[in-house]
Amino acid sequence: MISANDLSPAELAALLHFHADAGVEWLLQEEAIDRFAEFEAMKAARRPAAQAQQQPGAGERLSPGERQATPRPSAAARPAPASSPQPAIPDGEAVQQARFVAESARSLSELKTALEGFNGCNLKHSARSTIFADGDAESGIMVIGSAPSAEDDREGAPFSGKSGQLFDKMLAAIGLNRSSVLLTQVIPWRPPGNRAASAAEMDICRPFIERQIALAEPQVILLLGNFSARFFFGENDTIHGLRGRWKEIAVADRVIPAIASLHPQDLLTAPVNKRLAWNDLLAFQAKLKSLSLLRN
Repeated sequence: MISANDLSPAELAALLHFHADAGVEWLLQEEAIDRFAEFEAMKAARRPAAQAQQQPGAGERLSPGERQATPRPSAAARPAPASSPQPAIPDGEAVQQARFVAESARSLSELKTALEGFNGCNLKHSARSTIFADGDAESGIMVIGSAPSAEDDREGAPFSGKSGQLFDKMLAAIGLNRSSVLLTQVIPWRPPGNRAASAAEMDICRPFIERQIALAEPQVILLLGNFSARFFFGENDTIHGLRGRWKEIAVADRVIPAIASLHPQDLLTAPVNKRLAWNDLLAFQAKLKSLSLLRN
């Protein structure tokens, strides 16, 4: 085993990036777990069930009289069935449940409670946190990202970690901060390994994000990232083709102007694109001023 002390900072950073890309989130858990004892307990629990399922071999067939004389184990003596995961809800039914639950909420607080209690999306079972809207719901300004990152999942808040720090600087550059806008994400649960959400997962999550918008009633929306831009604009172009142009989003009975830009994580990966994001932020700032949502 190679010690971390034997690696240069660049080699250590590359190794950590490799683990992150592979889906590793925590190198150490909060409490020690004896995996050997856990494995032995699993084998012991499965052994009675396996023995009960064994059939007599060809040379061990019982006669009818012997079969009648063989006592059947009582209910108390039978091994308890191994626990099995809950059956998955069909996607169509999950979408209907999500729509009913979301539309039943009459406030953002009710919607948050409903989302935390909703179990129809498989992403929730692998995520640590449910990421809901954060910030000022009365500001009239909404910023929507794509899906929680590993840092978001650990912190339980949108736009955390290094990308969150850059996001704070982006807001400050146009006279905003986290407490002066409403922050949220299209997908409330982090997909494993930061993979893209599937079409079915998007359909299940859509009622919740659309209900957030309907309840918050923003006057303008900033979309960050390729996924969120495609989700709301209904186009398959890249973020470079979708960014910087004002479009309209129809939610419930309202039509809201929205502009897309690069996600802070995109800018960390390719800093050369910061000039493009800055142009988008200036266009967003100008719209806020025209709507009297930002003081000069």
